[in-house]
Amino acid sequence: MTGANSFQVSGYGPERAGWTRLFARDSLARRLDWPILLSALALSLIGAVLVYSATRNRTDINQGDPYYFLVRHLLNTGIGFALMIGTVWLGHRTLRGAVPILYGASVFLVLLVLTPLGTTVNGAHSWIAVGGGFSLQPSEFVKVTIILGMAMLLAARVDAGDKPYPDHRTVVQALGLATVPMLIVMLMPDLGSVMVMVVIVLGVLLASGASNRWVFGLLGAGAMGAVAVWQLHILDDYQINRFAAFANPDLDPAGVGYNTNQARIAIGSGGLTGSGLFQGSQTTGQFVPEQQTDFVFTVAGEELGFIGGGLIILLLGVVLWRACRIALETTELYGTIVAAGIVAWFAFQSFENIGMTLGIMPVTGLPLPFVSYGGSSMFAVWVAVGLLQSIRVQRPMSA
Repeated sequence: MTGANSFQVSGYGPERAGWTRLFARDSLARRLDWPILLSALALSLIGAVLVYSATRNRTDINQGDPYYFLVRHLLNTGIGFALMIGTVWLGHRTLRGAVPILYGASVFLVLLVLTPLGTTVNGAHSWIAVGGGFSLQPSEFVKVTIILGMAMLLAARVDAGDKPYPDHRTVVQALGLATVPMLIVMLMPDLGSVMVMVVIVLGVLLASGASNRWVFGLLGAGAMGAVAVWQLHILDDYQINRFAAFANPDLDPAGVGYNTNQARIAIGSGGLTGSGLFQGSQTTGQFVPEQQTDFVFTVAGEELGFIGGGLIILLLGVVLWRACRIALETTELYGTIVAAGIVAWFAFQSFENIGMTLGIMPVTGLPLPFVSYGGSSMFAVWVAVGLLQSIRVQRPMSA
C-alpha cells in the first residue's frame, strides 16, 4: 500500500519515511502537541525581551554591545529548537536504546567539572569553558539522562509484560543510577540542581508504580541527609548564608539578603500593569544581581507587572498541563515515566525560581525554564520538549 497516509511516523519502526513525513497531511504535524510547542516558543521569546531589558545597559558584562545577550539568547533558542526537532525525529524509543551511552557521557562531563577544566560562576564550580566566551553546564543534561535511565530500568520488565510493576531490585538499580551523578554534582557544589534531581527521582518513582514505601523512605532519608549535610558543614558558606537569609530576610539586608530584598522591591513596584517595558527603575539601575539568569522574573514583575508575570506562569502551566496529559495518555510505562519526570523537573524548577524572587523559597541559582539566559539550560529544556512530542507522536491515533 502506498500514498501519503500509508507510512509510519518518521523515526519510528522499520519503515522510516524520513523528513517527507513532516509535510504529509494527517501525519506528524497533526500528532504534535501544539500548545506545548507554542507555549515554549512564547516563553523563550518573552525571555529574549526580558534578557535584553536586563542587559542592554550592562556595559560591565555586555562587552559594549546592548544586543550581546539578546543575540545569544535567540541563538540558544534556535539551537534548542533544532535539538527538539532532532529528538522528535530520532524518537524516545531510539534514545531508549542509547541510554547507556548518553548516561556515560553525562557522568563523564560532570566529572570533568571537578578537573582543572571546570570553572566557577557565582560560587558554583559547575561549568566547563568551551572557548569563545561559551561555557557548558553538564548538570543540566544530567537531568535528562536521569529521567531516561530510570525510565529504561523501571519500565523494562513491565512493558515486556513480565511484571505488573517494578520490583524492589529494579528500584534499587534505578536509584543507584541516579545517585552517581547526583553525588558528583553535590561535590561541585550545585545544591539547586541536586534539589531538582531529587524531585525528578520522586516523580519518576511515583509514575512507575513502585511501592509507596520507596517514596516515603526516600523522603525520610532526604530529611536525615539534609540534617547531616548541615551538621557536617558540607555546604559552602555562601550556600549556608542563602538559607539563613531565607529563614530571616532581615538578617543582613545589605549582604546575604540583598538579592531577595531587591527582587521583592522590583516585583512589588510593578503593580498590576508594570512600569513599562525598559522603564523599570530597579532593572535600569542594575540593583538586582543576575537579572538575566536567576532573577529574570523580576524584570517581568517590575516592567510588565502582575499581568506580565501572570502570563509567564500561565504559559508554564500550559506546558505542565499538556505534559501531564501526555503522561496519562501514552500506552507504555516508559513514555509515562519520561513525561512524568519532565513534569516534576519543570514544575519544581519553575516554582523554585519564581519563589526565590518572591522570598518564599531560598536562593539556589536555578534558571527559569525557557525564559532565563543560558545555553545549557535552554538546550536541555528543549530536548525535554522533544521527548514529550515524541511520546505523543507515537501514541495510537485513536487516543
